[in-house]
Amino acid sequence: MLVAERYDKIVRLVNERGSIRVSELSELCGVTEETIRRDLDRLEQQGKVRRSHGGAVSVKEAQAETPYFEREVMHQEEKKRIARAAVALIEPYDRIALDASSTAWYMASILPDIPLTVLTNSIKVALELSSKEKIEVISTGGILAAKSLSYVGPMAERSLEAYYVDKAFVSCKGVHPERGISESNELQAMMKYKLIKQAASVYLLADASKIGVQAFTHVAGWEEIDAVITDSHIGDGDAKMLREKELELIIAEEA
Repeated sequence: MLVAERYDKIVRLVNERGSIRVSELSELCGVTEETIRRDLDRLEQQGKVRRSHGGAVSVKEAQAETPYFEREVMHQEEKKRIARAAVALIEPYDRIALDASSTAWYMASILPDIPLTVLTNSIKVALELSSKEKIEVISTGGILAAKSLSYVGPMAERSLEAYYVDKAFVSCKGVHPERGISESNELQAMMKYKLIKQAASVYLLADASKIGVQAFTHVAGWEEIDAVITDSHIGDGDAKMLREKELELIIAEEA
């Protein structure tokens, strides 16, 4: 493969996935990780990708919110495994919060019909739970964000302040070793932050592709996260980094 062809392939992969690890690019392009790092440096200088810790992020991700139907199929199997691991942590009579992520929707789809209170700003989560008679659903209301099918804005934020939950399950776009968790959209970032502040325990739902990524808007620092639920593709270095944050690391293994 010519260098120019490899550059084109890297840019295409980064844009398709939103973010990708150096190790994965090395395997897909058939070159060493050191070569990939040099390629990414060059592509960043050209403004075609943005470097992140351990990988690269699409420059298209800087502020745009990915439409829900696209997020639903990105890393789908990993998100389903993470959702199953998260649901296993929920007990009868828990009060939980679910954000507007596709992983939260997967959780809602497999939640057993047991006595629960679920607080959410996601229309899809609320609809998914509407047929489960024992689950009480509280929806925030607010400004409709069409791409994510969720409620955001001042009214939605204020409504969250009226409640406290036992467990919040929150996803994100970026998981950075120094800067914590981040989102591509400021309104979504504020909703996730509010959910985190109203919870006794916070579980971060993040497939391995998000680790090392810094998205546009800061959500929360590591001191506000109690556990990270990720998938088995996480690298040893990333797993060590998360454990050093003095939080619980839950790795959702393949069934």
